[in-house]
Amino acid sequence: MTINSQVRGSSMKGKKLSVFSLLAVSALILSGCSSSDDSSGVKIEVPDIPMHESMGDFEGEINIVNWAGFVDPKWTDKFEADTGCKVKSRTAGTSDEMVTLMRTGQYDIVSASGDAALRLIVGGDVQPLNVDLIPNFGDEIATGMRNNIYDTVNGKPYGVPIGRGANLLQYNDDVTKGAPTSWDVVWETNSPYKGKITAYDAPIYIADAAVYLMYHKPELGITNPYALDQAQLDAAIALLKQQNTIVGEYWSDAVAQITSFVGGNTVVGTSWEILRKFAGKPNIKTTLPKEGSTGWYDSWLVSSKTKNVNCAYAWMDYTSTASVNGAIAMNFGMAPANIAFCKSSPEAQAHCDEFAAEDEEFFKQVWPWTTPIETCVDGRKDVKCTSFQEWTNAWATIKG
Repeated sequence: MTINSQVRGSSMKGKKLSVFSLLAVSALILSGCSSSDDSSGVKIEVPDIPMHESMGDFEGEINIVNWAGFVDPKWTDKFEADTGCKVKSRTAGTSDEMVTLMRTGQYDIVSASGDAALRLIVGGDVQPLNVDLIPNFGDEIATGMRNNIYDTVNGKPYGVPIGRGANLLQYNDDVTKGAPTSWDVVWETNSPYKGKITAYDAPIYIADAAVYLMYHKPELGITNPYALDQAQLDAAIALLKQQNTIVGEYWSDAVAQITSFVGGNTVVGTSWEILRKFAGKPNIKTTLPKEGSTGWYDSWLVSSKTKNVNCAYAWMDYTSTASVNGAIAMNFGMAPANIAFCKSSPEAQAHCDEFAAEDEEFFKQVWPWTTPIETCVDGRKDVKCTSFQEWTNAWATIKG
């Protein structure tokens, strides 16, 4: 695995906010519709797209948009031999790029994070799934990766879980002399690490500000960091502008982030467990502070325009087996969705322990990336929430 496989999210390498505006889901103006059986209880209007009813002959190919590290000959060779479906992979570096590529209609399936999945669902770009045709999407899939609002809408599943990870607070223990217990070290102007703080460079990072405000300013009434009305978004932007006065660097390039920590230019900031591992320094550590955090949960979603639906279903089922799902998780650096993998070997268990794969109490403190939409995903019906477009516009004002 190379570190290039770790660049993900809503941010391009370098600021391309005009691209954000272009990709930001045609306002995502949503209203109520049929009753919902998913855990959120939120009703969202989505296009009526039929699901695949039964398996047929394999079509001979599958075109995948994926994060680097998710498609590899170590497991694609057997899949191709077993099914005759030739795997054609297109690696994407950001969630926005994935949305753009899927909307061309040239790809059958995508490994989307939550900040892309709901955009694709609402846009009619992906289809609901017939889980009866995916037998490996069973009880061994981690409970916390089921029935989430980013890929289960109105009781219909649209995604098959792949893996997950938290956005953690990384710190240089030689300087901090212990793990910070709060995110205040990156948000408050009296931080002792002013000028040596790094923050994630993407509109979705607004949710991290909202998580902090949920804990420290309950009077704002934020109960879900992706469901912000205008006043709540304004409060988050104010906090982000405050943070801008103490941030040394914003990052979207994982290599640059690691280099900054290792070189001592950065002392504290947002990171992923895999980046700490790549840093390879015992003094570079991570922690989940008391406020909780955001995180990325990835799922396979099938295009509504696919001509290779049987190969797509076969791929989802194959990559949901404990062995293949675990191989993807180890190759990328994340917690696997199929936790049966953890008991398959001492090496697998060590990986699962490192990435908290079986620790649902840990992940209960993590808010999975979810596209902000005008329908409030916290269940409020008396107010309009802000959309991804509005978050994108707001993000452009933060750094001046």
